[in-house]
Amino acid sequence: MAYFTTNTYIMKREIITFSNKLSNRLPKSEKRFVADMTYGMLAARSCLLSDIADTLHEDIKKKNTIERLSRHLANGTPDLLLDNYLTNIKKQIPNEPVIHIDDSDIIKPHGYKFESLGTVRDGSASTSSKNILQKGYHVTEACVMTGNGHPVSIFSEIHSSKEKGYKSVNSITFSAMENGAELFGKATFVMDRGYDANQIFITLDELKQDYVVRLTKRRKLLLHNKWVTATELCNRRKGKIKANFFYKGKDHPAYLSHVKVQVTASRKNVNLVLIYGITEHPMMLLTNKEIKCKDDVIKIAKLYFSRWRIEEYFRAKKQLFKFENFRVRSLKSIRYLNMLMSVCMAFLAHISLKKETSLLKTKIIEMSNPLKDKVYFFYYRIAKGIAGILAYAREGTHLWYKTKRPRFQQLCLKCIA
Repeated sequence: MAYFTTNTYIMKREIITFSNKLSNRLPKSEKRFVADMTYGMLAARSCLLSDIADTLHEDIKKKNTIERLSRHLANGTPDLLLDNYLTNIKKQIPNEPVIHIDDSDIIKPHGYKFESLGTVRDGSASTSSKNILQKGYHVTEACVMTGNGHPVSIFSEIHSSKEKGYKSVNSITFSAMENGAELFGKATFVMDRGYDANQIFITLDELKQDYVVRLTKRRKLLLHNKWVTATELCNRRKGKIKANFFYKGKDHPAYLSHVKVQVTASRKNVNLVLIYGITEHPMMLLTNKEIKCKDDVIKIAKLYFSRWRIEEYFRAKKQLFKFENFRVRSLKSIRYLNMLMSVCMAFLAHISLKKETSLLKTKIIEMSNPLKDKVYFFYYRIAKGIAGILAYAREGTHLWYKTKRPRFQQLCLKCIA
């Protein structure tokens, strides 16, 4: 690859154009701040303000740059920025949107000064038999799949039980559902076993949304006017539909079956899809989507197995931008920083949607120097390629936002006769 500044200029222009769409109609100072943060996080692959300041190459003290960025973060996320972001995301989504909702955590074990720092379950250290609790925040995320199957956030809320007026995790989840329904009209919500709750099914029915939810072993279902456990139904039936599914990095053969049932939440007929042969115990998926043939059963199973993408989204967010390493302390600043990280992830999705013949995308992939020709998740190599190209920049974004001042005119004294 030729190392010249043309690629750097094109990459910088792409980032600023994308940023300006999202900050449209915001004040100029806020518009520049969004561009600085988006460019800085992509160039530094970090959310630390000191790392971002290094990439901006401003002709002032680094301390002053950090203070400017932290001052903007403390103002909180502008509603107009969020509206523009969702409008832009909506254009990248196919006609039948699929929304994955999941919870994650931000661990700050050595933090003392962070606002409303609570206690959360450390998902990376905990096991099925033992929960490890640490200081940190809960994160509720709703991601929608783009045309090429990559997740983009439409709802991301950092919350803590220590907040004043805090209600519950469920109230945040319901807000995510309502936002998704309002944005797309109708979508398919895909959730894991942690969301097997009567109120979840009632809310989705009220919002007139489709869903695919994995059930727990304790779930009871009504079949032929008799209540039976979901596990008992698994033992009664056999999988008659054979299909292959991608699960945890490998292709697995599986056998599927389905039956009409009812749940205690609402006496509506729904479908229970059973998947045998992948895990030790059969997977049980409850859905209100219509099933007419075996292809519909396979499609529902594939919707659930696409959940690995939101889990990879969380991992990428933490690894690419060092999400758990932020130093801003107020919740307003933390949430705004989280929003700007979602903007950066949306930009990675924007690049991934470009055609393979795109010159910019080709240069990014070349710069990332990938080990494998084919991958299912492009965010890592795109982020690495962008950072590699921007490493040759000697200036940040300040020249794109120069203040236009009127030319000084020579002073004229009018003679009075």
